Amino acid sequence: MNIGIVGLGLIGGSLGLDLRSLGHQVLGVSRQEQTCQRAIDRGVVDDASLNLTLLAAADVVFICTPIAAIAPTVQQLIPHLSPDTVVTDVGSVKAAVVDEVASVWHNFVGGHPMAGTTDNGIEAAVLGLFADNPYVLTPIDTTPVTAVKRVEEIVRSLTSRVYFCRPEDHDRAVASISHLPVMVSASLIDSCMNEPDSTVLELAQNLASSGFRDTSRVGGGNPELGMMMAQYNRESLLRSLTSYRHSLDQFIELIEQEDWQTLEKKLKENHIQRPQFL
Repeated sequence: MNIGIVGLGLIGGSLGLDLRSLGHQVLGVSRQEQTCQRAIDRGVVDDASLNLTLLAAADVVFICTPIAAIAPTVQQLIPHLSPDTVVTDVGSVKAAVVDEVASVWHNFVGGHPMAGTTDNGIEAAVLGLFADNPYVLTPIDTTPVTAVKRVEEIVRSLTSRVYFCRPEDHDRAVASISHLPVMVSASLIDSCMNEPDSTVLELAQNLASSGFRDTSRVGGGNPELGMMMAQYNRESLLRSLTSYRHSLDQFIELIEQEDWQTLEKKLKENHIQRPQFL
């Protein structure tokens, strides 16, 4: 199968490595010539270009750009595609993307691989990034069954765990388990940096170890991605942030009241419930 990828960063590059290893012909498009050349050199793609015309022969095209660029990219791509070409994306927000793109390209299947690292760019691309990780597909009533089956076949070949849901349900779910953690993690870093005593701040920075590393990881990631999450999933993220603030207020109240018994009970409940999310 001829597969096109627009955007050769971590996700697009990793897709290319996996798909070529499965025998597909992979064509890539990037905004930078050096990225195109590096993608060829690394074996991410068979050919790469700055020009979308390269994808005219593609059977399926993955849009791996930032969220804000997905719909404009599809608009620019349409003149070069066969009517039968299936287009899918990897954006972490689905409702806004699906609403905009499905109205201009019938064979569009919203997608979101729940995989990644803190690194970015073509050099961060790795083989097997999607293996055993969730990959969400969000077809709507007007999405052709043949288009969904084609994308599902490719995704399953990556050995991902495929889930189907409505775009709106996807956005509410990821607001809680993906977008909220980014904001909470970012606020943790911000809170630590607000320490007014420079000696204490320097000591904290020197003492920070695995606990701080784990809880601050996503908040210290790609700023553009975090901003796009907030902008394009604003309503669901605000709902999750409000719920989190309520829970945080409860913990503050328990500590203020020295209600150690109830605090211990809540911590035990969290200890039991955490594995259900992993």
